[in-house]
Amino acid sequence: MLTIQQIKADPQDAIRRLAIKGFKGEEAINKVLELDTRRRTLQLQNDNQAAELNKLATQIGALMKKGERDAAEAIKAQVASIKESQKQIAADLAAAEEESRQILLSVPNLPYAGVPEGLTAADNVVEKTGGPMPDLGDEALPHWDLAKKYNLIDFDLGVKITGAGFPVYIGKGAKLQRALIQFFLDQASEAGYLEIQPPYVVNEASGYGTGQLPDKEGQMYHCQVDNLYLIPTAEVPVTNLYRDVILSQDQLPIKNCAYSACFRREAGSYGKDVRGLNRLHQFDKVEIVRIERPEDSYAALEEMKDHVQGLLEKLGLPWHILRLCGGDMSFTSAITFDFEVFSAAQKRWLEVSSVSNFETYQANRLKCRYRGDDKKTHLCHTLNGSALALPRIMAALLENNQTPEGIVVPECLRRYTGFSIID
Repeated sequence: MLTIQQIKADPQDAIRRLAIKGFKGEEAINKVLELDTRRRTLQLQNDNQAAELNKLATQIGALMKKGERDAAEAIKAQVASIKESQKQIAADLAAAEEESRQILLSVPNLPYAGVPEGLTAADNVVEKTGGPMPDLGDEALPHWDLAKKYNLIDFDLGVKITGAGFPVYIGKGAKLQRALIQFFLDQASEAGYLEIQPPYVVNEASGYGTGQLPDKEGQMYHCQVDNLYLIPTAEVPVTNLYRDVILSQDQLPIKNCAYSACFRREAGSYGKDVRGLNRLHQFDKVEIVRIERPEDSYAALEEMKDHVQGLLEKLGLPWHILRLCGGDMSFTSAITFDFEVFSAAQKRWLEVSSVSNFETYQANRLKCRYRGDDKKTHLCHTLNGSALALPRIMAALLENNQTPEGIVVPECLRRYTGFSIID
C-alpha cells in the first residue's frame, strides 16, 4: 500500500496519478491526510502527558522523602487522572491508525511516470515485436482440435472429474507440459534465480501482503474451514517469504523462481476467448520474483523482460511486448509489460506473461525492508514476472508448429521430451 510519505510529498500529484488508473482518489487521499494530522496531534498529546507523568513522579518522590504524604497523595490523584486520559488517547490513536490503514488498503499503487494514459486494453502500447510469423493457411486447426486429434489433452474428462477449466493432459501432451516446466526452471536457474518450491495454499496475511486481498477475493479459491486460499500465482508465497524481514544490503538483490500450479476462479469468463487452453481455472506457471533496492529496480525490470523475451525466442514463437496503460494495470503494479504470442490458427494474440515492478507498494504491506549504509531501514522494491505461464504457450506451440506430418517440437525442448514430433 502507499506510504503516508508518498501522499504527503504531493497529494495533488497522487490524486492525478491515481486517475491514470481510473481511480478517483481525492476523497481517500484527503481523509488519509486528515487522519494523519489527527494521529500526530494525539501522539503529541500522549508525549506531553508522558513527560508530565515523569515530572510528577519526581515530585512525588521528593515529597515522600520530606514526609509530606498528603501533598504526595494529591499529586498521585493527578497521575491517575492523566493515566486515564492516556488510555483514551491510545484508543483514539489506534482507531485513527486503523481507519487510515483500511483506506490505504483500498487505494491502488501509483503508476510510474512511463505508464500510458488509457482505460482499456485498446490503449496499451506495443513496444517491441519479434519472432517468425507463421502462415498456415485457412486449414490450420486450433489447439483444441489438435489436442483431440493427437490425444494430448482431454477437456471433457476434466469436466467429468472436476469441471470446465480443469483439463487432463495425456501421453505426449503431459510430457510436453512437463518439458516446458523443466525448460523454464533450468533457464531461470542459469539466469541466477534460486528455485523455491512453495506451498499451494496461503493464509490471509500472505494474501494481504502481496495485494490479492482485499482486492481479489472473488477470483481466489477459499478454503473456508481453515481460512486458507489456493494461490493464483507463485508470486504470493514466494514474495511472502520476505514478509516482516529486514535484509542486509549484501543480501540484495534476491532472485527467486518457482514452479507451481495456479488456481483462479475467473468468475464471469465465457465465450470463444476462453475455449480450450485460453483461460483455465487451474494451470501451471513458472514465476520469477525479485527483491531489489529502489535505485536498482528498473534495471532489474529490464533484465526480467530480456529473460522472458529470450524464452520466447528459444521456443520460436512470434511475440510482442505491450506497455500497459493505467486502466489495464493491476491494483498493485507501478508498471507492467505484457508479453503476447501469436496463435496462427486462432489468428489472435494470447497473453503469456506479465512482468511488473511494484516499487514499495507490496513491500510496505509486507514490511519487507533492508538496512542501508545510513544504518536505517528502508522499504525494498518488489518485482515479478511469468517465465512463463504454460496454457497459452502450449496452445501456440501446437497451432504454430502443425505440419502435415505432425506437430514439430521446438529444438530447445527435445532433450526434455525425448521426441521431436507429435504424430
